[in-house]
Amino acid sequence: MSAISLDKLDRLIERFATVEHGMSSGATGEAFVKLSKEYAELEPAAKAAKSLRDAYAERDGLAEMIAAGGELASMAEAEKPVLAARIEDLEKHLRIMLLPKDAADERNVILEVRAGTGGDEAAIFAGDLFRMYQRYAASKGWRVEIISASDGEHGGYKEIIANIYGAGAFAHMKFESGVHRVQRVPDTETQGRIHTSAATVAVLPEAEEVDIKIEEKDLRIDVYRSSGPGGQSVNTTDSAVRITHIPTGIAVAQQTEKSQLKNKNAAMKLLRARLYEMERSRIDNERSATRKGQVGSGDRSERIRTYNFPQGRLTDHRINLTLYKLPEIVEGPALEEVVQALITDHQATLMAEQDAES
Repeated sequence: MSAISLDKLDRLIERFATVEHGMSSGATGEAFVKLSKEYAELEPAAKAAKSLRDAYAERDGLAEMIAAGGELASMAEAEKPVLAARIEDLEKHLRIMLLPKDAADERNVILEVRAGTGGDEAAIFAGDLFRMYQRYAASKGWRVEIISASDGEHGGYKEIIANIYGAGAFAHMKFESGVHRVQRVPDTETQGRIHTSAATVAVLPEAEEVDIKIEEKDLRIDVYRSSGPGGQSVNTTDSAVRITHIPTGIAVAQQTEKSQLKNKNAAMKLLRARLYEMERSRIDNERSATRKGQVGSGDRSERIRTYNFPQGRLTDHRINLTLYKLPEIVEGPALEEVVQALITDHQATLMAEQDAES
């Protein structure tokens, strides 16, 4: 890990001082809001930069004492490794703060969980995953609101889509996208054989109208009568809505509400999120040819994580993380340990890329 230059530290500290001065110099309206936002973003990094600047100065002072010799030199030599460890921690902390920010990190989330390979057991597993995310969200103080759900015949869900509202929801949830594989003995298995099935998870940042401009001419909107399990009529009006974005072929449908307008608004929200994520993916792919894919096909062999119930083991294959605490993780809050490991790995990758470029 390369050291952070004094020039970079000074620029950061000076910029923070400039913003602080601007806020106290009578800025109003939009200018004040802009400065306040930058102040909040810069303050932690600026404080860390000052601490690191002081530590570098202290290191220089120790070097001078050692060079001068005498009794103080031995004391300075003893202090060197302690200071070096503190500087390493400060540098790592600040480098993480200075990593490029994902503009979507603070956004709310649209979560989609779908049964993949494995029939009824896949639908049951999709339900288990969704409940895990519900409980995880509750532990973070987030709110979960189901948009639509298609129940499995023997429990769980063929598909369920929900909004998750909360600060930093996308930053914590975005690495959940992909194929999740489960290995366990289903309740319906009479001979005790372990079955393998899968479910796919997609985590989309909620998009605003300003993010994605959708032309009315690019939409085909169909209305039809809502239907429940087995084709049973839910209501007697054509309130269900299917919207197709003609240029991309993306289609979304909503029938949860009895109001056609509410279903249309919910469908547009989902369409906007999918188009926003498509554009994010396009930009990411241009930046990095090695970017990991999002959802995949739902096949057993294409997976990001395995939940092995007989062994109580969870394995995240992307970072070779194995934890023997599956029951606690499926309960929800303990998922944070996996999430933090993924975030740390992502930060390490970004820092390595920066070192390669510098």
